[in-house]
Amino acid sequence: MSSSRRAFLQSLSRSALVLSLEGVFSLARPLRALAQNQKDTPPRTPPAALGVSFVNVAKESGLNAKTIFGGEHKNTYLLETTGCGVAFYDYDNDGWLDIFVVNGSRLEGFPKGQEPTSHLFKNNRDGTFTDVTDQAGLRRSGWGQGVCVGDYDNDGCDDLFVTYYGKNVLYHNNGNGTFTDVSEKAGVAGKKTRWGTGCAFLDYDRDGHLDLFVANYIALDLATAPVPESGPCLYKGVMVACGPPGLPGDTNILYHNNGDGTFTDVSDSAGITGANGFYGLGVLTADFDNDGWPDIYVANDSTASALFQNKKNGKFADVGMEAGCVLSADGKPQAGMGVSAADYDMDGNLDIVKTNFAGDTPSLYRNRGNWNFEDTTFTAGLGMHTQYLGWGCGFFDMDNDGWPDILVANGHVYPEVEQLKTEAGYAQRKLLYKNLRNGHFADVSEIAGSGISTPYASRGCAFGDFDNDGDLDIVVTTINDYPQLIRCDSRLDNNWIKVKTIGTKSNRSGIGARIRCVTRLPGETKPHSQIDEVRSGGSYISQNDLRVHFGIGKAAQVDLVEIRWPSGQIDTLKDLKPNQLIFVEEGKGLVRTKPFSPKTTKA
Repeated sequence: MSSSRRAFLQSLSRSALVLSLEGVFSLARPLRALAQNQKDTPPRTPPAALGVSFVNVAKESGLNAKTIFGGEHKNTYLLETTGCGVAFYDYDNDGWLDIFVVNGSRLEGFPKGQEPTSHLFKNNRDGTFTDVTDQAGLRRSGWGQGVCVGDYDNDGCDDLFVTYYGKNVLYHNNGNGTFTDVSEKAGVAGKKTRWGTGCAFLDYDRDGHLDLFVANYIALDLATAPVPESGPCLYKGVMVACGPPGLPGDTNILYHNNGDGTFTDVSDSAGITGANGFYGLGVLTADFDNDGWPDIYVANDSTASALFQNKKNGKFADVGMEAGCVLSADGKPQAGMGVSAADYDMDGNLDIVKTNFAGDTPSLYRNRGNWNFEDTTFTAGLGMHTQYLGWGCGFFDMDNDGWPDILVANGHVYPEVEQLKTEAGYAQRKLLYKNLRNGHFADVSEIAGSGISTPYASRGCAFGDFDNDGDLDIVVTTINDYPQLIRCDSRLDNNWIKVKTIGTKSNRSGIGARIRCVTRLPGETKPHSQIDEVRSGGSYISQNDLRVHFGIGKAAQVDLVEIRWPSGQIDTLKDLKPNQLIFVEEGKGLVRTKPFSPKTTKA
């Protein structure tokens, strides 16, 4: 990138901090014009029937705890708007995904003993869940935000980290169904009230111990924060909570794992605090340049996002502006929320999808290699909707055809928008895009079932196969409502394979391991090579299943599974049967398999 272009883009990023609420979010006109100028707009519906449908089975499954977050019809502070994350999390290692739902609070508080708390739901293996929060020792109230999972002490049990407006919490998994709060002892609680949001465990220095990255949003003091009437703070003429522009942003945190159960804050020495941009929300870790070292992407609200390149010496550099993946297609800062990665075009590079505010579109950045991203939002077909406000998101292969699709969970930030007839509403439907295998996506939201089309004020979402039937399901949190458990029902009988990594020299969870799955799909002339990584955190402040899932269509076998571990070890497996979970131990290879029975559980 030329120095003149770099300077121009950096000036755009700096200008975001002084934009008004109206200015930051009124991107619709230039984006619509850009969309209309695209000559390569793909079809909005796929050429054939979808073959899958999605239905919300939360009620019958027993997810019966509301997420309480701020006022239901009016908010005083931005704190009441961000909502909570959620985790698909096999906390007891029984091979069935459990669900951890973060919870929030309200400004007026609650009578003692009646405060909303986070909830852990144990999978009963029959399509239902049981609330085991108290037995597990996880009852905690407050302004909960995000969640991520990883085995920080390499004892074989994945631990749980939850961010708060206040102090963050690290729960050690004791391996017997209970947890111990070790936040203060481990040094990750924080020394003062901060607004933690997205988080992710990663082994940034590849020493075999999981480190921890935490994004922070606003340096908020409720005693001095402006109220809607003080501005007044307006959104399309309606008085709403102030910010984030005009409020002090906060810096992100990188904790180094000392290998003895404690962490050290290395944010300054690692170059994290010196990066441009504030208002961090979604966190994504991925090896974007295929060098074996994890990089970090942060979706920032109301300013340019950040892409931290791992310099392999304990330091990071924000290269997002030069790489071309932190601004809109027309070079403007955006209000980023959630973020996900996948190789959607099968070129061997991990691409990025990011959700943004209403009046904007999601962002799709195609990774062309060598720190060069191309904004393909409009040419790929994701630029047709500006009326929705996106939060949780993810690449996931909904139909197991071997090509990652995209889901975006939507919901407005201000409950006051119900007064406006020009908006899509506070509760909004989701967007589902099918990968057409040619660089384009088709909007199939309206034919994918009530789990997609029914409006909710959605926030965090996570992806995983909770009923072990071989297709990927979705769990979504909402504002002041019950979670959604969106089951995928497929009629396609496509094949798949899942990989559970067990690190030895690398971290025990295998987080950061790059997995390549090679098959021969009918109708394709060359081998079909997919890549993905074992990843902590992601989406909007949420956690996906740590088992890596690959759809393989009608392929009768998996020709090759190759795992490149963070240690540099490469394990190769050949000629595997489909439709099973394989357990791969670093240095040993395949150590166990578990076949799944299609449609074993339907609630």
